[in-house]
Amino acid sequence: MLRYTLMRLGVFVGCFVVVWGLVYSGIAPRGLGDSNFMWIVLLALVISAPISFVALRGARDRASEQVVARVDRAKANLERNRNQEDAAVDEAARGAANQAS
Repeated sequence: MLRYTLMRLGVFVGCFVVVWGLVYSGIAPRGLGDSNFMWIVLLALVISAPISFVALRGARDRASEQVVARVDRAKANLERNRNQEDAAVDEAARGAANQAS
């Protein structure tokens, strides 16, 4: 997951540098007033999103598999704990029923 995040960040930084160069060279339009930095960031985000979607498909699938595996382990642990609690409650109920008899 960290690898995918870093790769995605790298794509964004690369797009940011390219957009910054285009804006300051006059090829791409500048933002209004003091919003130039925000304009560059938003344009870099819009450009990097589809590039990441296509270029990082394999890394995204691997990260997704890791997340699914973690969620499945957490669900299994939760179910195991729930079964242990149910068994303990049932045992306590049987013990109370035996003492009452």
